[in-house]
Amino acid sequence: MREFIYYSKSAVTSGNLIKDDLKKAGRMDIVCNVIISAFFISNEMRDDVKFHLIFDGPPNAPRHLVLESNEEMPISKKNVAGLIKRMLYKSPDSEGLLEVFPGASIERKSFEKVVKELDAGWVARDIPSKEGTKVPSSSGNVLLLDGKGVDVRSLKLKGDEVFIIGDHEGFPSDKKKFLKKIDKVSVGPKVLFASQVITVLHNEIDRKE
Repeated sequence: MREFIYYSKSAVTSGNLIKDDLKKAGRMDIVCNVIISAFFISNEMRDDVKFHLIFDGPPNAPRHLVLESNEEMPISKKNVAGLIKRMLYKSPDSEGLLEVFPGASIERKSFEKVVKELDAGWVARDIPSKEGTKVPSSSGNVLLLDGKGVDVRSLKLKGDEVFIIGDHEGFPSDKKKFLKKIDKVSVGPKVLFASQVITVLHNEIDRKE
């Protein structure tokens, strides 16, 4: 299963704020593009993708949306925004994923909590050494996309990695502090759109399979 986390500081968290101009909905246009890149290839849909979206915009932040490859999921390249809008309308104000449609669930959960739950190495990172310092762990399966990170082509991907990608604004200061524990990887020397990063990651994994 290929797994991604996309964080958006500004994406709105109420369905009635998603209208014709998706840019005014906290750059929901970018959200749609990353979803299309994650799930669709020419003439078909990938069958091995799980996508976590964390929306931290007004008025009901945070919201954790999960999309998972499912033949019954009502998603099309032309109406991704409509699916997100319907999910937000159904969103509970509590933790615990609510399946709105097959392969599409939503809950109230913070970015930090989602990352910790998905990262197998998080606990190991917090084990004090004899000198009282934190011991960095190489067992974490969550990787942060960063231009200064290790080239993804130099990694031996195991297939259980979870890639964290930020939106066009990047991460706010509190999130950056939290993410210092996460190993960083890069997809190349150029700064790419979030949707392009996902395409490159898919291609790297495709070539290794």
